[in-house]
Amino acid sequence: MLEKLFQLHRHGTSVRTEVIAGVTTFLTGAYIIFVHPTILSQAGMDKGALTTVTCLVAALATALIALWANAPLMMAPGMGLNAFFTYTMVLGQGVPWQTALGVVFVSGVFFLVLTWLGVRERLVRAIPLTLRLATSVGIGLFIAFIGLQNLGLVVKSEAVLVQLGDFTPQALLGLFGLLVAILLESKRIRGAILLGILATAAAGILTGVSPWPTGLVALPPSPAPIAFQLDIVGALQVSLWASILSFMFVDLFDSLGTMLAVCREAGMVDKHGEIPGLPRMLTADALATVGGSLLGTSTTTTFIESASGVSDGGRTGLTGIVTATLFFCAAFFTPVIAAVPPYATAPALIVVGIFMMRGISQIDFYNFEEAAPAFLTFLLMPLTYSIATGLAFGFLSYVAIKLALGKYRECDPFLIAAGAFSLVSLLL
Repeated sequence: MLEKLFQLHRHGTSVRTEVIAGVTTFLTGAYIIFVHPTILSQAGMDKGALTTVTCLVAALATALIALWANAPLMMAPGMGLNAFFTYTMVLGQGVPWQTALGVVFVSGVFFLVLTWLGVRERLVRAIPLTLRLATSVGIGLFIAFIGLQNLGLVVKSEAVLVQLGDFTPQALLGLFGLLVAILLESKRIRGAILLGILATAAAGILTGVSPWPTGLVALPPSPAPIAFQLDIVGALQVSLWASILSFMFVDLFDSLGTMLAVCREAGMVDKHGEIPGLPRMLTADALATVGGSLLGTSTTTTFIESASGVSDGGRTGLTGIVTATLFFCAAFFTPVIAAVPPYATAPALIVVGIFMMRGISQIDFYNFEEAAPAFLTFLLMPLTYSIATGLAFGFLSYVAIKLALGKYRECDPFLIAAGAFSLVSLLL
């Protein structure tokens, strides 16, 4: 049955290899179970329900892309976009989390339509590589900044805006967890971020800073407090159009870029260098965002951690089925998950931020007309506490500079439209 469903022999793999790859992918990406509820709960959402929904959405989305596209990809609520949801929209702009979920839903529907029309890849090609790289770098800086705040190491200052905080027991434990994660990642040990979180939580419990878990296994908390609570009508107001565009843009090239990279590494390309199952993967990605918003979570996307399973030999959807099953089972260990304090998950944000900084080396800072828009993009995201603002300045400055230099051909019509929209969003 497995051979018929996943064509293991044709892909040069076996059940054993796929199972090992699925476990590896889960261990590498399981940190999202701890980090995502911590971030979204700050928006006023029920943390227990978020834990259940995180596991459920990751399991269902990963199974969907595994069965429909036969791809060894992991999908789950995305990092960066969950920070934008909580810190920019809800806490920054005062948007109710129900309306913010509606924004995610609308962006997912638009995403789905663009995918079906074949416009999605066309839009990605319209965005200069410089801005795509800068966006990833900016989000990395943004979530690392949030991680340092959650540790209490960066605090508000009336004189200089921010300053170094006190080295409390929680901050010291968080720094210990950060060191563990960095050392394990340096040794290329699978699940380094997850192990860093667990090590920090364990140290906190053993030193009496945090309480012991109330149990090991229990029925998952009900998702009812957040499921189907989204406000779609409220999300359609003009002031939120920029947020919808931001969700669309970030997920647009993030998922596509991850799929292209992982699938090429897995050898899932034809003789022309194309990925035959890409349209189905993109559709699954959009459907996962729509479904995730209905259940009560921010944008669902494809995780680059999928590459860890591929490096262990994962080549088919069976890898994803194993990963999905483990995510589903994780929902029954909520007493342990609930015992993990915020200072234990903060190091994960910093480490993910380090990962997302890698693209900065590909930005040509000697070419000022490319460097300036990139710099504004990644600098303004953490400084304004808004991914949308960074994107708007990036689009607008890139188009303005190119047009002022008379380089009209380097500005795709889609990019010019994005720049005009950015100008309107900044002025409103």
